[in-house]
Formats: sequence, structure tokens, C-alpha cells
Amino acid sequence: MPSLTVRSSGAADWAALAALYPAAFPDEDLLPLVAALLRQPAEVLSLVACEGEAIVGHALFSVCSIVGSDCSAALLGPLAVTPAAQRKGIGSALIHDGLQRLEAEGVALVCVLGNPAYYGRFGFRAESAVQPPYAPPPESMPPEWQGAWQSLRLPGAEHRNCAGVLTVPPPWRDEVLWLP
Repeated sequence: MPSLTVRSSGAADWAALAALYPAAFPDEDLLPLVAALLRQPAEVLSLVACEGEAIVGHALFSVCSIVGSDCSAALLGPLAVTPAAQRKGIGSALIHDGLQRLEAEGVALVCVLGNPAYYGRFGFRAESAVQPPYAPPPESMPPEWQGAWQSLRLPGAEHRNCAGVLTVPPPWRDEVLWLP
């Protein structure tokens, strides 16, 4: 079995990503969001996980700000792993690598809208001080989405005042992306 490597993605990876997302998310069309984010390289950290030459995973971290705070932030997502390679630590490798890179860049807080059981393994916890750009009404939230808006303070930022509304890059400004 080839060893796993994580690297920054490039334009030559698009064909593999265009195949990866429909396989990983057959009920969601995330390719328009991914393509739009990749067109903004200054605002996005894009990582691929490779086994040998094959791309088996991808993660995006969008650079954000928080209205009313000088706290630097990022939004994790989407994160995709090819179905045949899931539950092998590929998503974990992408997240750990991304968090290390963001920490080195001075990012204080990383937010995610996702499964609390999965992201909790990395230290993400339910977030109440930083609001998402679009918050669905609580009554519309399915039970499995309770606590899905989460954050992780990166080392060195534990005492920073990170509170306000998350401002996201334009591709994330579609309210539909934030609804259950």
C-alpha cells in the first residue's frame, strides 16, 4: 500500500477533485462551491491527500474574519475522502496538516459546520461566541445538527477575544450552504 502524503493542491488536480466530490457526496453537488473557492487562492488553503499518485482526499480552509474582533479565523470545509479510502485516517491527516499550516500563519480560530462526533476528535467544540453568517432557525435543525457549529482555538490564541459574526469569502455567501 502506498504511503499517504498531504500537499497543497494545484490546477492539475482538478480532474481528480471533480471525480472525488460526487463519489464522496452523491446527494450533494459541492463542485460549484469547490471550483469557486479554488479560484480564490489567496483566500483558501487547499490540501490533497495522496496515496502514491492517486488523490484520495481533499480539504479546503477558507480565510475569514470576525466582525467586531481582530481575531483571525478560517472555515474548514468541504472535506472529502474517496469512499474506498474512508475510515483510514485520511480526513484526519488533512485536518491535522491544515491546522498546523493555519497555526503557522497566525490564524487564531477555525470554525466548521459538521458532525460533532467526528470534529470533536480534533478538539472542536460547540461555538456560541462566533456566529455563522447564516444561522438556520433552531426549530429547523434536525437533532443530529445540534452542536454542529463548532470551533477550535489554535495554540497561542486561547486568550484572544474571538466573538462576533464570521465573515466568509463570496463563494460561501449562499444561504443554502448553511441550511440542514
